[in-house]
Amino acid sequence: MSDRPREIPMPLTGMIAALREGADFCDAWSVDSDAVDLSAMDLYIAAVKKTPRWVDACMNLRNRVVARLGLKDLGSLTTVPDAEAADRYRCGDRVGIFTLLENSFDEVLLGDKDKHLDVVLSVQRHAYPDGARIAVTVATVVHVHNLLGHLYMLPVKPMHRRIVPAVLRAIGPPPRTA
Repeated sequence: MSDRPREIPMPLTGMIAALREGADFCDAWSVDSDAVDLSAMDLYIAAVKKTPRWVDACMNLRNRVVARLGLKDLGSLTTVPDAEAADRYRCGDRVGIFTLLENSFDEVLLGDKDKHLDVVLSVQRHAYPDGARIAVTVATVVHVHNLLGHLYMLPVKPMHRRIVPAVLRAIGPPPRTA
């Protein structure tokens, strides 16, 4: 079982695969987990509830900066209600900073649309043949609409590459000790 999230090629299957065409940015990260009974939505909620504080600090900074440009304040990643069970969310509901677009046991699509870009995040779960573990993959697809979107993505791309693995660590196995 892999201790650390790892960057992988974009999934060729699942609901996210159809959204890749024409994307200005896409990436995928995966981590192994022993949470074999959890749905993709359960895994997303578990991960964002354990988001490192520095990620929410970055989101707060982002919200303050983009407010001056007329973009949405998304809130923080950890703003998923504790009382909500994953199966109670319906398409169109807000789940933290994203809107639920599609939801199945093995994949959930969450996204946001604004004047500068559209972003869709997929959380997929794939069972290993042994049945004792799963691979959890988070894939992101961004379609930029204008110059503001391209400028916005300049600082977002490198931060995204730090944030996604940090959030995924919350649902992976505990790090091995030497």
